[in-house]
Formats: sequence, structure tokens, C-alpha cells
Amino acid sequence: MKLQTRIENAEMPISPVVAKRSVLSLLLKTMRPKQWTKNLVVFAGLIFSQQAFITGNLMLAVYAFFVFCLLSGAVYLINDLADVKKDRAHPEKKKRPIASGQLTVSAAVTGAAAATLLSLAGAFVVDMEFGLIALTYFLTTLSYTFKLKNVVIIDVIVIAIGFVFRALAGVVVIDVSLSPWLLVCTFLLALFLALTKRRHELVLLDTNAISHRRILDEYSPAMLDQMISVATSSTVMAYSLYTFTSGHPVYLMATIPFVIYGIFRYQYLAHSKDIGGSPESALLKDLPMVVNILLWVSTCLVILYMFE
Repeated sequence: MKLQTRIENAEMPISPVVAKRSVLSLLLKTMRPKQWTKNLVVFAGLIFSQQAFITGNLMLAVYAFFVFCLLSGAVYLINDLADVKKDRAHPEKKKRPIASGQLTVSAAVTGAAAATLLSLAGAFVVDMEFGLIALTYFLTTLSYTFKLKNVVIIDVIVIAIGFVFRALAGVVVIDVSLSPWLLVCTFLLALFLALTKRRHELVLLDTNAISHRRILDEYSPAMLDQMISVATSSTVMAYSLYTFTSGHPVYLMATIPFVIYGIFRYQYLAHSKDIGGSPESALLKDLPMVVNILLWVSTCLVILYMFE
């Protein structure tokens, strides 16, 4: 009886509405919503320019965040389309919607085109300069997808520059003065995260590292450890200098321990836990990291908005 029910259900045609929902769900999955936490960098300019409680600017920053979520999602779709053959030979990536055949190539192409056009159009509608930054970010990430991810050292620098574009977009969209410190700190922190992720992949995957990411053949744990040391010390120093030379209250120096703890915690996760090679996983799954970030944000808000 159960077998007969299963056969009857298998033969039932799927309604267009259900099929459409399924395609949209697969498109969303391919666009990597968990990775969208990286776009929170857009809010840095809003917070440190002391505009967080101005409703109009807050709404613009939220809008910019969603524009970059849609735009970065389009890039992930394009990336999976470009790597579909390689992903099918990978033990984990073969489960992705496009590689597994759940999401057709035509649907993915349509979704990528729609997401790109909507996000870029949405950026240019708000502000020409914001639109140009979004377009430059998109072209830079495309160059990474098709070429630069296979160029040693340049690959991690391009990733870091992507974060700088996000931070810059957050400043431009609310039309406030740009602090060079914001860009320097963002770049160095993103570089630290990119290098740590490379090391995590290299050590965790060991002999299978090259099949996962070809550029890993150009790196070694020892070399990455040296680069990470430079990026770590530079990030802490740059942020420390920012706290007492940016014109903000000197009390902002109280946030330095949170930055140091966050960096060290992430290194610990990368060396000891499975989630250390993924910033978004550390942000979503590691409770001490989440608490630390919340404390850093809340402390910054109190100091910037109550002690100015």
C-alpha cells in the first residue's frame, strides 16, 4: 500500500507554482545567503560617522546592504556556472544546485542576469557614485572568478579590496566625509581573514587542497603564517592608531581589546575548529565571537554617541 502511494505521488505532475518556488529556492541557495554577513561592512561608515540614529541615512545604509547582497549573490551564481565541471568532480561542491543538476544552467543564467541588472540599477538610481562603486565591485569580483583567484598573493588582495568597496559604498550612499582609517582598517582585517582562510583550507584538506582550490599549490603553511603575522599586527596597530587620532573621543581606545580578542579568537577557530576557515560561520555559529562583536558594536555606539 505504501509502495503504491509513493508511485502515485511520484507520477503526480508538479504544479507551475511549486516548480517556480523550487527554482527560486535553489537560486537563493546558490546565492549563498550565509555569505551576505560580509556585506555588514556597509554599516561601518554609518556607525563611525555618528549617523546611525538618523533615520534617512539608516534606511540608505540598509538599502545599500541589500543591493550588495543581491550583487554578491549574482557573482556566486556566475562563479558556480563557471566552475560547474570542476565542482562535479569535487566531493562536496558536487552537491551544489547547479553542479548536481537540481538547478538548470538556463535558470541559473537567467537568475544571475536578473540579480545583476536589478542590483546595479538599484545602485545607480540612488546615487551615481554609489552605482559606480557597485559596478567596480562587480567587475572586480568577476575578474577574481575568472582569473585572479589563480594568481598567488593577488587572490587574497582582491578579496580584501572587495571589502573596501563595501565600506566605501556605505560612506558614499549616506554622503559623509571619508575617513582613510576606515579603508585601511577594513583592508587589513579582510586581508587577515583571507589569509587565515587559505591556511585553514591548506591544512584541513592536505593532499586534496589543490583539487579544492588550485591556488593553494602556491602557498605553504609556513609562508601563510608569516603573512598572517604581518596582517595581524598591522590590523591591531592601524585600529589602535585610529582610535586616538581620528578625532573621536579618546575613550574609543576601550574597544581595542575587543578587536584583539576577535582576531585571536578567529585564529584559534582556524587552528582548532572546523569553522575557523569561514568568517560567516564564525559569525553565525561561534557564541564567544558573536558576543564579542556585539560588545564591540555596543561599546562603539555608547562612546561615539554619548561621549562626543
